[in-house]
Amino acid sequence: MSTAIWVAGEVLIDLIPRESGSVAIVGGGPANTAKALAKLGFDSYFIDGISTDTYGQKARAELLADGVNLDYTLTSDKPTCVARVTFDENRSASYQFLIDGTATFEFDESWLPDPTLPPAVLHIGTLATIIEPGASNLFNWASKVKAPIVFDPNIRSSVINDREKYQAIVEKWAGISAVIKMSDDDLAWLYPQEDFRSAALNFINEKTQLVVLTRGANGIDGFTQDGEVSVPGVIVDLVDTVGAGDTVGAILVEGIVNNGLENLVGVTLERVLKRAAAAAAITCSRAGANPPTLKELEGF
Repeated sequence: MSTAIWVAGEVLIDLIPRESGSVAIVGGGPANTAKALAKLGFDSYFIDGISTDTYGQKARAELLADGVNLDYTLTSDKPTCVARVTFDENRSASYQFLIDGTATFEFDESWLPDPTLPPAVLHIGTLATIIEPGASNLFNWASKVKAPIVFDPNIRSSVINDREKYQAIVEKWAGISAVIKMSDDDLAWLYPQEDFRSAALNFINEKTQLVVLTRGANGIDGFTQDGEVSVPGVIVDLVDTVGAGDTVGAILVEGIVNNGLENLVGVTLERVLKRAAAAAAITCSRAGANPPTLKELEGF
């Protein structure tokens, strides 16, 4: 069985506000997850179009420096997608994206890796699953990958504000996914009339075996056909929340590889979620998406 992890989705540049202006930081939820997995010691393959422009060169250099394998990326002369970031009073980030005509969403089956040579796990999500035509190309390809899929919708209502349309997209991707990871804010926006538990359990079926709901400082909930597990958040001196959910996604992949998807229930799931909460807390204690190394998670 393959030991490689594939992470498909966007790497982009976050323009973070500072007193003297803005600072360009490499971001994108999937790229953050690929970095987190590499820092956990996995053979992490990132799948996206990466521009030859200055921002693309910066993204490529940082991913390589963190140990991410870029053999499955597309080199493109189109520009890099940019996200203008703002923070609220709780240091939670909001994003406005410059998407059109960028290398970041140039997904096409002509260059995507051979799905018949599957990884141990495929992690996929965020804007790459909603920006067309790349999203449909990515879905068709992902449907052929014979590996558990971890899906993180990471809702971006500033890009698609039509709730019913967004629901349809998320439910389509959920239909091919073994694990769904989302935040309570994601779920509340998607299904405002439903309580969290009911909305999460609606995704559980023979294909989707686990739904993980992150609730910031309030912890993480896991829902399976065998029951529910909740763990508290880990208190830290908060810097910002950038990359925290992406770090949780990496720990879930680690949990699948180390335990087997079918075993992520009960005390085993609780142990994985506690480790995920600790990892997310470490990320929140640092500026930007800077997930912990395997050594930093010793004892969790």
